Order: sequence, then structure tokens, then C-alpha cells
Amino acid sequence: MQAWQVHENGEPSEVMRLQEVERPTPGDGQVLLRVRAANINFPDVLMCRGHYQVRPPLPFTPGVEICGETEDGRRVIANPALPHGGFAEYAVADAAALLPAPEALDDAEAAALHIGYQTGWFGLHRRAALQAGETLLVHAAAGGVGSAAVQLGKAAGARVIGVVGGADKAAVAREQGCDVVVDRRAEDVVAAVKEATGGRGADVIYDPVGGDAYTQSTKVVAFEGRIVVVGFASGTIPSPALNHALVKNYSIQGLHWGLYATKNPRLILECHRQLTELAAKGAIKPLVSERVPLSEAAAAVQRVGDGVTTGRVTVVPNGAAA
Repeated sequence: MQAWQVHENGEPSEVMRLQEVERPTPGDGQVLLRVRAANINFPDVLMCRGHYQVRPPLPFTPGVEICGETEDGRRVIANPALPHGGFAEYAVADAAALLPAPEALDDAEAAALHIGYQTGWFGLHRRAALQAGETLLVHAAAGGVGSAAVQLGKAAGARVIGVVGGADKAAVAREQGCDVVVDRRAEDVVAAVKEATGGRGADVIYDPVGGDAYTQSTKVVAFEGRIVVVGFASGTIPSPALNHALVKNYSIQGLHWGLYATKNPRLILECHRQLTELAAKGAIKPLVSERVPLSEAAAAVQRVGDGVTTGRVTVVPNGAAA
């Protein structure tokens, strides 16, 4: 089979190589899956660079999120068991963690439903307890993680403010349902959010960016607001001033979605049930901006790493890119 492999750490476009390799052999409790679509996530970029908390042995195949097909023909969503990731024709995954792919979504959309939407659901509902009528601010609202949070916020009845970088991404954020869009390249984020909220600020802030975005969050969080720290796509991990959190009476909440797989896996199943219902109603639908053939995966992973994409970029191994 064909698979992209990383033999040394570096930029994805430089270290990912498409090679002919043997199909992976499932271990105990694992299954072999034919990859129907593999979604590109920022952790794939970080793993290529050697900067992620999970460091699979070299060589490895990136790709942490797929829609696959079991040997008996079931369409499932899975997180492949590294080092046999999803940017390949076949991958392996833990049988107990397979989730049924929603019928309302095609392969690429189903592949994109898992990590970003589960993270959004846990962040907004389990951690921040977002309520209907509250104001939600989403950083990087046109990206894969951000657009999922925007859709979930709207489905929960929140007023959503999206922060983006550039006019093209602003248009995407509006299409995803943002009530207010702030272009950080053309506007003062703090002033714009304060104006949009009458000076009150946002009740919940969803931050997959870190760096300057986190600093802005502390200036626009409402009384008893919640800042949900999801990741650090900016590359800068902020150091919160806890005296500031005390004086303004807001909370800082961390979210590591992967921990639920071991700490409380039943919640993952309940989350997927709710996401499937929302997809069936059309309340959420993953934004797949590009569908690329397997041969173009390395360049696509690099674009995600460079921050020039919107929504999700998905690799379709059978070449049925659209």
C-alpha cells in the first residue's frame, strides 16, 4: 500500500515521503481499516516537527483522524493507532474506540467531525457550561477547530463573535454563522469586542491560539466569564496572571480532550451521539474547504501548518478529490 512516512523531524513538506509499504498488522484489540478520508489536524504538523506531546517512533505515518471502512463494510470514525496514521491507504485503530460515521455526512465531513467537534463540545458544554443567550467569542473562527466551535455555539443558542485574520477568513466566519466578525489584521480586537458587547465582554472565550489571542481574551472576558484554553496554534504558550483572574472574577479552564478516552470514555460516546443528532438536523456540518488526493498530502499538511487554510483540509486516498 501507499503511505506517507516521516523519517526525520522537520517541516511537513520536507520530511513527509510517499512510499510503498506493507499493510500494518493490527495488534490485540485493534482492527485494520481502509482509509476513506483522513482529516488534517494541527497535531499532524507538530508531530512532523517533533513538537507534539506524543512522539511516535520514526518512521511514522501522520494522520490522527479518519473515516475508515472495516473489513465487514462498516463506515466508522477513528483515531488511528500511531505509528500507522491515516495518511495512507490503510490504518489500524483500537476496536473499542470506533464510532459509527453519521449517515448525514460524507466521508470527508465524517472524518472532520471527531477531534475538532468533540473538543468543541467538551470545551463549551462540559467545561464552560455555555448557556443559551450568552456571548461566545471564538479565536481563529474560520479554522477547523474554530469553525466547529462557532457551529456548536450557535446550536446552543449563543451569540457568537468570531476573531479571524484576513478578509477571506472573515467571509468564511460569517458563512459559518458568526453574529459579529472581527478581523484582527484590520481592527483592534479588544475595542471591537467591547463595542459589540456594550462593554460587558464575552461570557465564554474559546482559544485554540494562545499568545496575543489569550492576552486579548483577558481584556474582554465578562464578569464570571470562562476562558477555555484549547491549544497554542500561535506557537506561544501564555503565562496567566492569576491576580488578574482574581480581580476580574473570571476562570481559566484547560481542555485536553484526549484524556477523556481513559478518564471517562462514556462521555465521548454521549458526545458523539449528540453530534450525530445535530448533524442529522443540519445544525452542524464540518467545513471541508479542500479534498486532496493522497499524492498531495504533504503539501496540504504544510498549508495547515502555515495557517493559510480555512475549515478542514481532508486527504482522500482513493483520489476522489472534489
